[in-house]
Amino acid sequence: MPGINVDFLEALDMLEREKGISREALLDAVRQALVAAYKKHYHGNPNVRVDIDERSGTLRVVALKRVVETVEDPSTEISLEEARRIDPSVSPEDMLEVEVTPQNFGRVAAQTAKHVVTQRLREAEREILYEMYAPRVGELFTGTVRREDARYVYVDLGRGEGLLPRNEVLPGESFRPGDRVKAVLVKVERTSKGPLLFLSRTAPEMLKRLLEREVPEIASGIVEIRAVSREPGERSKVAVYSRHPHVDPIGTCVGPKGARILAVSEELGGERIDVIRYSPDPAEFIRNALSPARVSDVRFLGERVARVIVPDDQFSLAIGRRGQNARLAARLTGYKIDIRSESDANEYDGRGDEAAAFAPSDDGAAEPSAQGDTAGADRGVQA
Repeated sequence: MPGINVDFLEALDMLEREKGISREALLDAVRQALVAAYKKHYHGNPNVRVDIDERSGTLRVVALKRVVETVEDPSTEISLEEARRIDPSVSPEDMLEVEVTPQNFGRVAAQTAKHVVTQRLREAEREILYEMYAPRVGELFTGTVRREDARYVYVDLGRGEGLLPRNEVLPGESFRPGDRVKAVLVKVERTSKGPLLFLSRTAPEMLKRLLEREVPEIASGIVEIRAVSREPGERSKVAVYSRHPHVDPIGTCVGPKGARILAVSEELGGERIDVIRYSPDPAEFIRNALSPARVSDVRFLGERVARVIVPDDQFSLAIGRRGQNARLAARLTGYKIDIRSESDANEYDGRGDEAAAFAPSDDGAAEPSAQGDTAGADRGVQA
């Protein structure tokens, strides 16, 4: 009688122990595959099952046949005479289980079983990888560049391969095989070929994770990062808050002689990082976010809309070069910020002269609706 090698059954036990794949689930998958193989190779009764003796490994193919006086289709019917040799109690039109195991079915069975187990093992490995990385979205990883093409930089993360899209790389960055690279995991997609691990060096989480590594007080929870806005590779603002009254969150993040923030800046290609003191008071938070510009007044016009009044000589500084300072402040605070000079606020004639409005944007595309001179320098806390 054909069968499956006993060593194969022992291997199932090992897979269950080491990979967590149920032995019964594997055997059930093998049975289903053997049924499909039987139907494909022998064109037999479509109503069959395969029994496997889990101790000896022997197997038998069993077909359900109708008992008839005269057989017209041997694959689905059995004569009454032959049926009564198997079970004397049967009558015409009864359904009887009959063994139909082909003599050379053992070879087919062995090949099929090997294929099924190999496939299930791959599926299990893919699922293990997914379960390993899916909960770690937002974490910082260090990997080795394997190769690159027009769409991705492929990064070896140890157990998996990360995909670093070209639009998630900092401006001017290039990599060669063997380079070490840090990136944050932003998304894990389950696919038939295994999980896709998407990385980013431009996401706000990248800056958060780097600060956690450089600043022990952030890692321990004494200092919290409340908000981040970035224009990757150019400039970013980070709002920090201290849970301890005697710990200065800005000085802690900047570090002695700026060493901590400088290390983060260098990892991000020289990105300038402004460290801002977070305040639960929206007006105070907006004032801080527009640093280094001095703010005269903050007026709230509606839900998440603020008008900011600055001295005339601070207007350009508040907006920043190409509107960058105000744009980052709007995204950091989550407020639409309408910036006006003091002279314009006092004698505003409705034309919008010397005023600029900036709105928070997820895609970083916020632009001023009206803008004066935006060439002011920025001298905030930065790397």
